[in-house]
Amino acid sequence: MKYTKLTFMLSVLGIVIYITDLIVDIWVSVRFFYEGQNVFGILTVSFMLFGTLVVQCFSYSWFKADLKKAGQESQCCFLLLHCLQGGVFTRYWFALKNGYHVAFKNSKTANFTEEQIDSHKEVIDRMTDLSMLRLFETYLEGCPQLVLQLYTFLELGQANFSQYAAILVSCCAISWSTVAYQVALRKSLPDKNLLNGFCPKFTYLFYKLFTLLSWKLSIVLLLFLDVKIALFLLLFLWFLGILWAFKKQTQFCASISMEFLYRVVVGFILTFTFFNIKGQNTKCPMFCYYIVRVLATVGILVVFWVSPASIFNSDYFMSISITIALTLVLGIIFLIVYYGTFHPNRNEETKPDEIDGKTTQRDCRMKYFLME
Repeated sequence: MKYTKLTFMLSVLGIVIYITDLIVDIWVSVRFFYEGQNVFGILTVSFMLFGTLVVQCFSYSWFKADLKKAGQESQCCFLLLHCLQGGVFTRYWFALKNGYHVAFKNSKTANFTEEQIDSHKEVIDRMTDLSMLRLFETYLEGCPQLVLQLYTFLELGQANFSQYAAILVSCCAISWSTVAYQVALRKSLPDKNLLNGFCPKFTYLFYKLFTLLSWKLSIVLLLFLDVKIALFLLLFLWFLGILWAFKKQTQFCASISMEFLYRVVVGFILTFTFFNIKGQNTKCPMFCYYIVRVLATVGILVVFWVSPASIFNSDYFMSISITIALTLVLGIIFLIVYYGTFHPNRNEETKPDEIDGKTTQRDCRMKYFLME
């Protein structure tokens, strides 16, 4: 697998989106405190801290594991950088530095030596680690952040430029990290078919984007109905996601504590979207997941329709209800099209109990995690 100039430019775009998302989140939180909306400001900062702390924990544990594998001792400077929330930036520095050399220096030769091939694999693995960390942070921080921004926008009936920017950047970050991870993951695993072409990528993007948007808007409506009920539902779904991760007996991390944290993160992500956590055949679980999602969405809309009209602005509610229903239908359609037409493994025979990467000769942590 080759790390190309285009891949390098997309990696640069990834860090631009990451930095932009970070700046906008800080901007929005400061704006909330400045306008006296302390609760929203505290929630914004809390989501940021929760996401970044979890990501730094995973990043440092991977640095330690990689150093141990290479026969080197763990360096205190890496621990300090992660304590200062600089783990992701450190990874981007090493990945882009090596990626530039591989993409622009080694690309001049037509025939690759074994050493050059290993260099390409190393860079691809680094970018896959980064894409997974960004995926974690996007769902741990970006998804709750987007729900909060939509809620404040609808509650106040108007929004300032910072909120519009936060909503737009959050949507871009979630979409980008989801697709970028799926592409990078398949590149890093030699026994996986690549996600090639624009049509499969855009179909996968719209499937995730529409289903996520529909569910987040449904959560916002439920928050307007009753905050306690909405929080109970989210915590209950999170708990079910954690139980599912324990039932599947994931083996992503080397240590027990990090594996427990990983399963907690998996449960949180499953609250918003479905993914394959062990590389097994998941047609039945996915079907059940989205049946429950459709029933929950319809239930929220029905409850809201029969609730007193004074709870919410009727004009807003009509347009949001239509948006929820339309995006849910579109998301399901794109899901069916992706898995029926564009999925890389659609022509392969079903292997129900096979773990991703089991037959690969190269030791890669990503073989225990696959987002489908």
